[in-house]
Amino acid sequence: FSDVLALPIFKQEDSSLPQENETKHPPFQYVMCAATSPAVKLYDETLTYLNQGQSYEIRMLDNRKAGDIPEINGKLVKSIIRVVFHDRRLQYTEHQQLEGWKWNRPGDRLLDLDIPMSVGVIDIKTNPSQLNAVEFLWDPTKCTSAFIQVHCISTEFTPRKHGGEKGVPFRIQVDTFKQTENGEYTDHLHSASCQIKVFKPKGADRKQKTDREKMEKRTAHEKEKYQPSYDTTVLTEMRLEPIIEDAVEHEQKKSSKRTLPADYGDSLAKRGSCSPWPDTPTTFVNNSPTPAPTFTSAQHNTYSVPDSNSSSPNHQGDGTSQGSGDQLHPSATIQETQQWLLKHRFSTYTRLFSNFSGADLLKLTREDLVQICGPADGIRLYNALKSRSVRPRLTIYVCQEPLRSIQLERQDAGNGDSSNGAIYVYHAIYLEEMAASEVTRKLALAFNIPLHQINQVYRQGPTGIHILVSDQMVQNFQDESCFLFTTIKAENGEGFHIILK
Repeated sequence: FSDVLALPIFKQEDSSLPQENETKHPPFQYVMCAATSPAVKLYDETLTYLNQGQSYEIRMLDNRKAGDIPEINGKLVKSIIRVVFHDRRLQYTEHQQLEGWKWNRPGDRLLDLDIPMSVGVIDIKTNPSQLNAVEFLWDPTKCTSAFIQVHCISTEFTPRKHGGEKGVPFRIQVDTFKQTENGEYTDHLHSASCQIKVFKPKGADRKQKTDREKMEKRTAHEKEKYQPSYDTTVLTEMRLEPIIEDAVEHEQKKSSKRTLPADYGDSLAKRGSCSPWPDTPTTFVNNSPTPAPTFTSAQHNTYSVPDSNSSSPNHQGDGTSQGSGDQLHPSATIQETQQWLLKHRFSTYTRLFSNFSGADLLKLTREDLVQICGPADGIRLYNALKSRSVRPRLTIYVCQEPLRSIQLERQDAGNGDSSNGAIYVYHAIYLEEMAASEVTRKLALAFNIPLHQINQVYRQGPTGIHILVSDQMVQNFQDESCFLFTTIKAENGEGFHIILK
């Protein structure tokens, strides 16, 4: 038997095994210092519970063997850490979901880097338009730890139907790049991720304890079906094949009449399950990005944020800006209807309504839209279709005194403000904030005056005194009050004051 084992053929097969494994050897390893849940089936992916806002260490480890990727020796690499959705359904609408969270939590970020606790990270950057990502440079040969804080909790993205909603899982994803010849860090090296759920402070500890107690009550035979809890969480690479198949199947179901491009699966393979490098998204309508079944790229210029007048769950924009351009008319063509949907952040449904004109879309009832788009987007689309201009809180009429005011010839002897046969033309100023700064800003806009040149706005009071216009004064203006205004140069010669009469 020992002679058989010594045969060259067996030695050759045995020596070939490490060579196959070498091709799958990852260059880096990322380890998060948080325990995995014990209530995960043996062959399922690990699940880690995190507390909202708590700092967790991710150790960035150089896992290269001798001779691997020698071009980065002595050089820095860039890593981008993101919190993204695990569920395929939410990945398709990731941008809309994150924008909705942004409006509900103004000024907050989904992911932050705890800089004082982090070690070895250089040139840290956070993009205001990428609230779920942070990036930094690091040296693989040195000890590097990035401490992250996740501020979004899993239940914030579940439909609010009943109490005790089950939170959605997220993924912590790390993408690493090397520097190209032109000095940019765009050459992708490695990506890995892990599944997490985020709870309110101390909620993760309670959930971990509950899972552990449940497992203790199980029999020894049942425990064999579950993997043990580990003190740390290793971020692992993901297989692309089932994800690509799932994405293609999803797109085919969404539009049975439309034939997908032959290279649709190949394009997804290039982007990977995490889409760590910039790529041109597949387009179908008006060359505008459609939701792709991959995570949004963390590069700074991958998508544009809607402007302040865009429709959103909790934002109606400035009432004065709503006009015919925001209203969908029955005469709108199919192309104009598509553009309207894109402008109002309904790009998810452009393919669904690809043959609808303005009249077709306006015929749909509220119940129709809820059934087609779901409760949240259906109601939002219905409100956008039926939107009307928001009535301002206060309206005032303002006219600039001669010589600069526009005068028209008197056409009716019974009308006019003066006896010389001319009338003054007034501008309507619509106020929403009821603040002095708003009066100044809208006066400048209405009369084409550089805002930075207006020093103060006064109201002429009794005996000709000048009273500074304050927020309280504006709030006490009578609706539809009329004012004449004139300008006087400031004492220092820089700018001027406006006097309301």
